[in-house]
Amino acid sequence: MHEHDVVGIGNAIVDIIGRCDDAFLARHGYAKGSMQLVDAAAAAKLYDVMGPAVEISGGSGANTIVGVASFGGRAGFIGKTADDQFGRIFGHDIRTAGVTFTTPAAVKGSEPTGRCLVLVTPDGQRTMHTFLGVSPQLGRGEVDPALVASARIVYLEGYLFDRPEAKAAFRQAAGIAAPAGRQVALSLSDAFCVDRHREEFLNFIRASVDILFANEAEITSLYQTNSFEDAARKAQTDTRLAALTRSEKGSVILTADQWITVPADPVAKVVDTTGAGDLYAAGFLFGLARGRDLETAGRLGSLAAAEVISYLGARPATKLSDLAQAKGLFT
Repeated sequence: MHEHDVVGIGNAIVDIIGRCDDAFLARHGYAKGSMQLVDAAAAAKLYDVMGPAVEISGGSGANTIVGVASFGGRAGFIGKTADDQFGRIFGHDIRTAGVTFTTPAAVKGSEPTGRCLVLVTPDGQRTMHTFLGVSPQLGRGEVDPALVASARIVYLEGYLFDRPEAKAAFRQAAGIAAPAGRQVALSLSDAFCVDRHREEFLNFIRASVDILFANEAEITSLYQTNSFEDAARKAQTDTRLAALTRSEKGSVILTADQWITVPADPVAKVVDTTGAGDLYAAGFLFGLARGRDLETAGRLGSLAAAEVISYLGARPATKLSDLAQAKGLFT
C-alpha cells in the first residue's frame, strides 16, 4: 500500500446544519456551544423543528482528513457506516475528496449511519446534537492494519472514546503505528467528552500519544484547572507535542522545551465555527507530515480554520493548497 501522510479513525457521520437564534436554544433547553449525544427519537424530533438545513457528510475526524487532502496530502479514513442512503453518501463524498476509504459498511439490520444536527447561532457558535447510529460500533475488526501502518501520522478522534470497542480499536491502531515508526495523534474533541473519560484519556495520552490536539476548554478540563497556562505546562510533561487552540487568540504549540504562539488568521465575518478545530488539525498534521517546522504547521492550521469558519459547514470550499500557496506557506 502506498504511503499516506495522515490516516484518521473516527465517527462517520452526516452533518445536518441549520441556523437558529439564542431564544430557540433557550426554549428547548439546549446548552449553547455543547455537543450532546441523543437517541434516534430525539434526533428526529429536533430535525422536525430546526427548519431548513444543509446536509453534508462529516464527523470531526473525517473533516480533518478531508482538510489534509485539500492541502494536497495523501489521506485515508477508517469509519463505520451502514448500508443505507446516508452511508452511501458519506462514502461517495469522502472518496470524491481524494481520501482512501475502504471500511466495509455494516451488515443489514444494524443501526443506521450516524448524523449530527448542528444549530448555528448568529455569532457563529454551534450547538450539536449527535445520533451516533452505527459509527461508534467501529471495532478492531474494521481497523485495516496495512492502512494504519502506511500513515506517517495516525489521527484518532476523541469522540469515539464513548464505546469500549472503539477504545480497543484505538489501542490496536496505536499498537500498529508505534512498531512501524509512525506517530499517533489524538484530538480531545469536546470538553464534555473529556469529563466522561478523563483518567482513560490521561492514561492513553501518557502511554501512546505523540501529538495532542485540544482547545482551551478541553485542556483545562483534562487537567481540572481554570488556568490555561497551568494546563499547558502539564500537557508539556505528558506528551511530546501539543497543539492547543484558543479561538481568536490563535494557538500555542508545545514541546518539552518550546512554547510557540501562532496568531489566528483574520476573518472578515465568522459565519459558522463548525469544524474550526478539525481544520486547524488538518493544516497542522499536513505540515508536520511534510516536514515543515512547527510554526509553519501552526500557520497552516490557522489558515484552514479561518477559511472554514467564514461559511456554513465544516469542509473547505476552496482548495487549501491554493490558499497556502497564496500566503507563501508552500515553497
